[in-house]
Parts: sequence; C-alpha cells; structure tokens
Amino acid sequence: MYDLIVIGGGPAGLTATIYAIRKRLNALLVSRDLGGKTNYRLSLPWIEDYQVVRGLEVVNKFKSELEYLKFARLLQAVERVERRPQGFAVLTEEGKELLARAVIVATGTRQKFLSVPGERDFMMRGLCYSATSYAPLFIDRKTIVIGDGELALRSTAELATVAQHVHLVGVSPEALELPLGQKLKAAGNVTILPGYQVVEVQGNGYAERIKVKAPDGRVNQIEAEGTFIEVGLIPNSQIVENLVELDPQGRIKVECLARTSLPGVFAAGDVTNIYAEQVLVAVGEGAKAALSAYDYLLPLL
Repeated sequence: MYDLIVIGGGPAGLTATIYAIRKRLNALLVSRDLGGKTNYRLSLPWIEDYQVVRGLEVVNKFKSELEYLKFARLLQAVERVERRPQGFAVLTEEGKELLARAVIVATGTRQKFLSVPGERDFMMRGLCYSATSYAPLFIDRKTIVIGDGELALRSTAELATVAQHVHLVGVSPEALELPLGQKLKAAGNVTILPGYQVVEVQGNGYAERIKVKAPDGRVNQIEAEGTFIEVGLIPNSQIVENLVELDPQGRIKVECLARTSLPGVFAAGDVTNIYAEQVLVAVGEGAKAALSAYDYLLPLL
C-alpha cells in the first residue's frame, strides 16, 4: 500500500508528487502523460518564449525528476477511485488496482471544442483557449472571442483593454444583459455578433480568419491575429464524483487546505473550484495539497 497516490500529471500533480517524495512519503503519480496543459503552448509569429509567463521552468524541473524516478510514476489513465477499509483503491483503465492511505486528485480540465473545420489544424497556432493567459500578447492587435456566456464576456473585456479591436462572436442575449455585457456594448473597440455561428477557421500556418454564419444565413469572414475559443472547460472529476462534493460546474469543492468533503481525499489545480486556471496557481495548489496530505498521513505512518 502506498502512503499517497497523486492522480494527474499536470502542474498540480507533478508538484504534489515531488513535494510528497521530498517528505519521504511512499508516493506514486498515476497519469496518462506528464506535463498536462504545459504540453500545449500558444505559438505566434511575433512572440518569443521569454515574453510569456508560463511557469514552464518549475513544471519541467519536476517533470524531469519524475522521468528519472521511474518507481514513482505509472503512465496509465485512471478509471475511478473507491473507498477501502484502510484507505482508497485507484483503479486504472488497464486493470491495475493501486491501494493508498490518501489520494490527491489533480486531473485538470478538458476544453469544449467548436468541432468545426480548421480548429484542430490551428490549435495553439494563433487559435487558443485562454485569454486570461495570453491577452497581454495582443497589444494593438485584432482579435476574436468565440463564446456565449460569462467566460466569453470576461475574455472580451480583458482583451479590449489592450487590443486594437475585438469581435465577440456568438454571445447570448442573456449574457449581454449582465453588467459586463453592458460595458462591452458601450466599448468603442468591440463588435458584438450575437447569434452568429463559427463554420470554419482558416489561415496559412497560423489562424488568420474565421468564417461565421449570421442568424439570417449570410456567411462572412472576420480577420484576426488571435482567436480565443471561450465556451468553457469540463473538469475531469468523474473518477471521484461518487466520493466527494462537486460544485454545479462539476469541479471538486476544496477548502483552503486543499481538503475535499471526504477525509483522505485532497484535490488541486484546475479540477477544483479555486480561482483562475493558471499554471502557476496550479503549481502552488499542488504544493499545498501535498503538505496538507502529509499532515493527514503523519499520525498513520
């Protein structure tokens, strides 16, 4: 039996695992791969890596350590977590059953896609899914935000503070009635296209324009140097959905010590209801979860 199993190989999971190992816990990281969201980096023709705060140095250091410490990682996807008399069982899709006294869930989120031609071709090449992360790169640039809810409004508002112009495509009338929607209606550098649908992403190496269909069926093209798809994230919380409390969006509810509603189960990173889906935030939350799990385990060791 392990002291601790960390599920998820992104920034939160990598950090938690290294912290646990340094606390001399018998820890294992279980994940389909290592790196998580840091494996996807926005590429733009005018940007160098040093201009973006990604947290990659920290994440890559921990990733390199775990690639060396083969005994501390298992590259398999987790199917579910179950309670057992002395702790928990982590069941993988390949049929392994791993026992642990405590578990940290750091499985992150997955993006909702538009599922239109060109989207996968230009992913992270002028087309991305986080204006919060990349808005500062688009000073005096033409941009597009695609989405129908509050996330799209927030992304548009953030881009509007730096970009030359922002097209907001597909926003719902209900969202526009919110205070942020009213502000965007009055912004001089924002064009709002409610009810429009994206039918294709086009470009040459990088995403350069999108084709949209208006409510009356007309098809137009919008050119941009950066396009953001902000239709939401899906938390990868299904493996513990019957064990711990989730919020209405399906995120794992945690308190300030990264503890869930079930003692012995901790959670960290984007899969939780913490503020901001950011790499450096996830790194900090992973460290916190590991330290909190260590305090929980100390009387049991």
